[in-house]
Amino acid sequence: MRTDDFDYFLPEELIAQTPMEPRDHSRLLIIDRKTGKLAHKHFYDILDYLEPGDLMVMNDSRVIPARLYGVKRSGGAKVEVLLLKRLMENEWEALVRPAKRLKVGTVIDIDGAQGVTCEILDEYDEGRRKIRLSDEKMIYNVGHMPLPPYIHAPLQDKERYQTVYSHDYGSVAAPTAGLHYTPELLQKIREKGIETVFTTLHVGLDTFRPVTVDDPTQHHIHCEYGIVTPEVADKIATAKESGRKVICVGTTSVRVVEHAANQSKNRVIDPFEGWVNLFILPGYQFKIVDELQTNFHLPKSSLLMLVSAFAGYDLIREAYKTAVDERYRFFSFGDACFII
Repeated sequence: MRTDDFDYFLPEELIAQTPMEPRDHSRLLIIDRKTGKLAHKHFYDILDYLEPGDLMVMNDSRVIPARLYGVKRSGGAKVEVLLLKRLMENEWEALVRPAKRLKVGTVIDIDGAQGVTCEILDEYDEGRRKIRLSDEKMIYNVGHMPLPPYIHAPLQDKERYQTVYSHDYGSVAAPTAGLHYTPELLQKIREKGIETVFTTLHVGLDTFRPVTVDDPTQHHIHCEYGIVTPEVADKIATAKESGRKVICVGTTSVRVVEHAANQSKNRVIDPFEGWVNLFILPGYQFKIVDELQTNFHLPKSSLLMLVSAFAGYDLIREAYKTAVDERYRFFSFGDACFII
């Protein structure tokens, strides 16, 4: 299977720019793996497809205001710094622009934070740098939300790019499958007897970047930091052992629980904390996930490959063609699908 197999035509007007309705009013495409049938619903109808005893696994990572602006101390040229991964206190891997002019030793004065600097420590490929901030705490005051490049209008409410259950800062892109949930919908889900648990996977931009090599098995996916606590691991393992469904909200939740299961030596899933670099392609044997709620993903992306592995390549091709024909909205603030 080649990367081009995961391509599709998407009219530009279907790329969701900003939220257009309440969170739970998005459209929801039901994809039934057993029958191959598709059904058109609204997101709040997901409740009809959940059963008492189901366990829903969500990613509670919170998006960092990771985009910083500044000027080079030497020359005064404008600079953009996008934080990607925290390496240690005050040291980060970052994407910088203009990369060719930002060499090791360059010092940048950060806009809006008097006296705070960013120093280039090392150069990586693809415009990435190792940097040192003189005070990383200031990013929560002066940083900008790292919205995807196809979103041009600023958000009136920055919390709209956070899930309502987000908790620990660490992501540079939202786990977008969870953006559809409201506190009221979550309460209805729990009242129906469905349990919700929270894992953490701090999302990096590499998750959403298209795969550029012809052979997807040769694609290198960068590490993201993940956590499955002992309590959550126990609840997932108990659900699997008792035959109850485990439903993942988002591909990030899939990746962290499947990675933890692959590392486990005791039960079906053990507690886990560490770096996750699991790249799921068709042919992967899922150990934990029984159903998956997610958004519609970029052509040629690792996320599209993951959902194809879960639902089957042919069914996902049909579902995405239907979504385009029916004018579903794609990507971060778009509509959703529920693969059952």
